[in-house]
Amino acid sequence: MASSVYNINKGINKPIEFKGLKAQYIGYLGAGLVVLLILFSILYITGVNMFLCLGLIIILGTVLFMFVYKISNQYGQYGLMKRAARRSIPSHLVCASRRLFIQL
Repeated sequence: MASSVYNINKGINKPIEFKGLKAQYIGYLGAGLVVLLILFSILYITGVNMFLCLGLIIILGTVLFMFVYKISNQYGQYGLMKRAARRSIPSHLVCASRRLFIQL
């Protein structure tokens, strides 16, 4: 009887990817679509013309898709978070007295 080798857990530690969107950008796109849905309902309830609402939402949706795909391809899985974290790191530290180091 021949022994069989089965590969399991092949996708461990790979980022979630859906149609080219990686990791957290799927959530960003979903949140943007929910905002567009709410915006459409608000515009429709306030009495704005239906075709104007649809045109505006289609244009904004296209811009949303293009922007999210652009930043997903540009920064990758963690690049956008690294860029945001880099802004919070100070360029240098200033210590006016030596007392801190003497008391160590």
